[in-house]
Amino acid sequence: MGMNITQKIVAAHLVSGRMEPGAEIALRMDQTLTQDATGTMAWLQFEAMGVPRVKTDLSVSYVDHNTLQMGFRNPDDHRFLRTAAARFGAVFSAPGTGICHQLHLENFAVPGATLLGSDSHTPTGGGMGSLAMGAGGLSVALAMAGQPYSLTMPRIVRVRLTGRLTGWATAKDIILHLLGLLTVKGGVGKVFEYAGPGVATLGVPDRATITNMGAELGATTSIFPSDDVTRAFLRAQGREQDWRELAADADATYDETIDIDLSALEPLVAQPHMPDRVTPVAKLAGLKVDQVAIGSCTNSSYADLKRVARVLAGRRTCPATDVSISPGSKQVLRMLAAEGLLTDLLDSGARLLECACGPCIGMGGSPVSGGVSVRTFNRNFEGRSGTRDGKVYLVSPVTAAQAALHGEFTDPAGWGTPPAQPELPERAPSIRHLFVDPPADGSSVEVLRGPNIVALETFPPLDDTVEAAVVIKLGDNITTDHIMPAGAEITALRSNVPAIAEHVFGRVDAGFAARARAAGNGIIVAGENYGQGSSREHAALAPRHLGVRAVLARSLARIHRANLVNFGILPLLFVRPEDYDSIPAGAAVTIPAATLTPGGEVPLRVRGVGDIAARNDLSPKELEIIRAGGLLNYVRN
Repeated sequence: MGMNITQKIVAAHLVSGRMEPGAEIALRMDQTLTQDATGTMAWLQFEAMGVPRVKTDLSVSYVDHNTLQMGFRNPDDHRFLRTAAARFGAVFSAPGTGICHQLHLENFAVPGATLLGSDSHTPTGGGMGSLAMGAGGLSVALAMAGQPYSLTMPRIVRVRLTGRLTGWATAKDIILHLLGLLTVKGGVGKVFEYAGPGVATLGVPDRATITNMGAELGATTSIFPSDDVTRAFLRAQGREQDWRELAADADATYDETIDIDLSALEPLVAQPHMPDRVTPVAKLAGLKVDQVAIGSCTNSSYADLKRVARVLAGRRTCPATDVSISPGSKQVLRMLAAEGLLTDLLDSGARLLECACGPCIGMGGSPVSGGVSVRTFNRNFEGRSGTRDGKVYLVSPVTAAQAALHGEFTDPAGWGTPPAQPELPERAPSIRHLFVDPPADGSSVEVLRGPNIVALETFPPLDDTVEAAVVIKLGDNITTDHIMPAGAEITALRSNVPAIAEHVFGRVDAGFAARARAAGNGIIVAGENYGQGSSREHAALAPRHLGVRAVLARSLARIHRANLVNFGILPLLFVRPEDYDSIPAGAAVTIPAATLTPGGEVPLRVRGVGDIAARNDLSPKELEIIRAGGLLNYVRN
């Protein structure tokens, strides 16, 4: 029987386990990436392991999130990351060079390689044919130390594309269509593998847009074939030697198939406050727009911004609408400048921001109070923009450009002739000289750390019996932005867990940190899809610092569940979903942890309620990690 693309890459990197959906597997990682919001902690964890040098083929430390240098904290972190990369053998990308996923696609991603990144949008590399996955920083640190990455073998979904995009529809509308079809939890435990004749009509940047935002489906990752289109992209980047053909066998099988006719798609928009609240743009015609933000790791490529420049050329954006543009890399910026497109963007009235994540994570660029913000980003979670009552709509770059011109949503039927799909120049300008390669021997390099960089905390093993209080009760689709908010003030504390822990659930329940600390041992109760969104491990690490020992939910998002295990927090699931309603906030809960078995049930004694049936979906290894008090303890032991 033939294999699909995912199975081929998994088979070539399989260290242990069986390639059967639901089985635990361990994969060798060829590459890793970290970024500064998660990377400082990842490198502290790597340093604590005592490994002298990274053992991957390539590890890159990017600075693209916390680039605002307001006070000493962020620049101190950048200096730490630069010196740690030199000491331990990683490539360093300085602030302003670009967004990690755009840079990695241009400079380092390789078809058929495995890539693990401490950012949930690492699947961007799937547009190149890499098996690229997001994970918590500790998992990435272990991969840098040469350890395989453990995960559940996913189900493989074939997304068969036919036809070609017409009118103003773009690649962003493909993934928005899929989100509207499947919801934000429709991809949990799955890989989306794109196939069919429509694939050849999409450039690598378009493919990367789709795989990037596949993270919003909750997917393990998404991947495209490596074909002549991939080869042409790598040739333009001066990396044709990295190309290899990668395609599913003719008799490959899949667990599921979804068909999408590209010619039937129209411009779509995800409405506040979830990426799956999708509707046609035409239905929002007349809605006033206060802000337009174009960029992010989803839509900041040369192809994206050239389309925008062609729409805006010779025209003025609406004076009442604030418009900002963030190129994904300095290569993108150089190409736009060389073709005079930068002038078109600037003359339209748009603001040019740094080549960084910026407004996507609330790092500046927040909308006005109660404002409507139209963004080409991947997430529109409540408060993520930095304005708590801001209303964020997710669209393609050309839809955003039209909103910028008119100051409101308009019907695409009146937009005229769309710009042609841009192609990369035969030779894109290289910015490889901007990366800092490590010395051959970094043992003499001093790792420099500022006063905000706090040493790692050691957590105790799991007690045989855990007496805990329900410190918060939450509903469905709680995101990592709810748990550990982003934004300039809070993300500057990422290397200081005691300080950042004071902000856990700060925008949901201002009294949470004090209440959790007073409880001693805490348990979080939640509904469906708890922990969706970012890979930020602080959403598990900071609650653990405050004494949270367990999460009891109807279902858990993949990366956050893994982060809970990594830091010794017991992930539990309701056996009977209706039992969620019977547990009040503040209730005392007894967890007989000594009786836990992998995948087994555990009766929780809830004072005033009685026994509640819970279960775990832990593998034997994961249960050992929990008992040890977390992954770092497990590795040390």
